Amino acid sequence: MSFSLEGRAVAITGASSGIGEATALALAGAGAAVALGARRKDRVEGLARRIEADGGRAVAIEVDVSDEAQARAFVEGAQSELGGLHGLVNNAGVMLLGPVEGTDTEEWRRMVQVNVMGLLYCTHAALPLMREGGGGHIVNVSSTAGRSAAAGAAVYNFTKFGVTGFSEALRQEALHSQIRVTCVEPGFVETELQEQNVNPVVLQGVEKMREQIGDVLQPGDIADAIHYALSRPQHVSINEVLVRPTGQSR
Repeated sequence: MSFSLEGRAVAITGASSGIGEATALALAGAGAAVALGARRKDRVEGLARRIEADGGRAVAIEVDVSDEAQARAFVEGAQSELGGLHGLVNNAGVMLLGPVEGTDTEEWRRMVQVNVMGLLYCTHAALPLMREGGGGHIVNVSSTAGRSAAAGAAVYNFTKFGVTGFSEALRQEALHSQIRVTCVEPGFVETELQEQNVNPVVLQGVEKMREQIGDVLQPGDIADAIHYALSRPQHVSINEVLVRPTGQSR
């Protein structure tokens, strides 16, 4: 049994590509109105036009979630433009891999600001709106890197372990407001995330992992998982969804 998303309003961060874009298309296709948030305004505007051309409803909002004021304006703007806020998908993230020693610490700040603080800012803005609206659903996109640590990913692990832990604590707090919380943990997904790394050693490691896995996940695979969690009846809360490619060992 599933719950219809027809007429529901969902805000999605990191919607300009990858998992965010695929999630927007999946939810809009299921009848939800979507607010598309990302720094690349032209990309989310183009996506909004595609959704509307297919008969859906979408609004594009430029946002850098690492800026608290912008994150709040995005969430509140989504509610205002869509006439409510029933879901928030915290998907925006960066993955800058490399050893701890010798790394440019600005990369650490960027990951913490986006992966952690951006998620917190959007959640903080959404909670009272959802509570006042009678409930809602927050989906936090973490990673298998939030379950298993590895050399060369220490700070990325740090941010994603934080997202995973925060999601469970938030679930316990928010259930009293009829707000469900789902933590989605993808394995290797074919997205632009890997392209953010310029270190040749890191890129070589990523390519080696891809070869070992074989068929990696596509953004639509994670969008399907998010859609599934959002479409359960209100009394059913999918707390954690771990999705790996079949060939990924850890």
